[in-house]
Amino acid sequence: MGTIHLFRKPQRSFFGKLFQEFRLVAADRRSWKILLFGVINLTCTGFLLMWCSSTNSIALTAYTYLTIFDLFSLITCLISYWVMMRKPNPVYSFGFERLEVLAVFASTVLAQLGALFILKESAERFLEQPEIHTGRLLVGTFVALSFNLFTMLSIRNKPFAYVSEAASTSWLQEHVADLSRSLCGIIPGLSSIFLPRMNPFVLIDLAGAFALCITYMLIEINNYFAVDTASAIAIALMTFGTMYPMSVYSGKVLLQTTPPHVIGQLDKLIREVSTLDGVLEVRNEHFWTLGFGSLAGSVHVRIRRDANEQMVLAHVTNRLYTLVSTLTVQIFKDDWIRPALLSGPVAANVLNFSDHHIIPMPSLKGTDDSNPVTSTPAKPSSPPPEFSFNTPGKHVSPVILLNTQTRPSGLGLNHGHTPYSSSLLNQGLGVPGIGATQGFRTGFTNMPSRYGTNNRIGQPKP
Repeated sequence: MGTIHLFRKPQRSFFGKLFQEFRLVAADRRSWKILLFGVINLTCTGFLLMWCSSTNSIALTAYTYLTIFDLFSLITCLISYWVMMRKPNPVYSFGFERLEVLAVFASTVLAQLGALFILKESAERFLEQPEIHTGRLLVGTFVALSFNLFTMLSIRNKPFAYVSEAASTSWLQEHVADLSRSLCGIIPGLSSIFLPRMNPFVLIDLAGAFALCITYMLIEINNYFAVDTASAIAIALMTFGTMYPMSVYSGKVLLQTTPPHVIGQLDKLIREVSTLDGVLEVRNEHFWTLGFGSLAGSVHVRIRRDANEQMVLAHVTNRLYTLVSTLTVQIFKDDWIRPALLSGPVAANVLNFSDHHIIPMPSLKGTDDSNPVTSTPAKPSSPPPEFSFNTPGKHVSPVILLNTQTRPSGLGLNHGHTPYSSSLLNQGLGVPGIGATQGFRTGFTNMPSRYGTNNRIGQPKP
């Protein structure tokens, strides 16, 4: 027997969670029409698949795949409504907008896989062409065309509408645009319908229906069954060519790339931000597409030490928010590099610095190249030693000596013997030119051991 948890919440299964989210979407009245069209789509698809089997037409099967694609587009529209209802949470801080991008990418890729399947079946039919029955071929064509156009024109599918306008044109749209320019040159009133470019979904529905009508007429007149396979290849190529630019565009959004049409605007905004008062540098900028029509970005801004952080943040956000909806700005002030006071480590037992003398050890050179006053190289172009940070001896560890000498209380000189022991005198500790009576100690070990200021007292001067 396991442990019984009385107040533990039951864990819902995946289908339970999915049904809960479906109830959330179904509560909105706007989704009722989409659900109704979904039911009609399933009914039409079932009838079309039965007619494809009875007519033995692969062209009608390729056209039926467009109806199945309409079902995917309706599911994408439901996902778009669900994304609008859900709010960002700590796990998904940017929201669920990328889910509808994923739905568009999956729908277009599945449509292309269906087109590849049609191409494979058509290649097999060229080796052995079966007989095509045209009894329900034309009826199935008009049923599929009517339902596809009615679905595309009745429901506003926001994700697919945005992708069809933002993605590059397909080869079918380009050829139709060339024909439309020639036709509009003769009849100018048609420019509002055929220009600048037609809806790719409506265009492929009309082109597929036109290919099936030609197939029906050629089979009825000459019993030319191979035209059915040729029409299936044409519909598959048109489907693949129409869906491929949309797959590329949605795939780039999933890869978090920067849209090419906004790169110039972003560069202009970054230049404007770099000229704001107090801004020294703008770096580590990164902008990407979060969803259809929404940009996200992050940027680091280095400002002066005396600048107001909140003021600079407000100005930077105001400039970039016109283009970037989700923005993260990190403000940091400029750091001045200050020279260190000590150039070496200090012992742990040294606590009182007033009782110690910290004297850096300069590297000794020849007496001919040094100044006797400063003990540094005398160069006419070099600055004074106290303002020179690149003088010799900078990287030499200091010498710390304990100050055990008792300073004289009077103002006169102490005319006693030097307090240094014989061991210290043998080491050569002393300051040249000052006298041993002052008791100052340095770390010079290569100096002579005898110094004094009154060695010549009583001796004649030369």
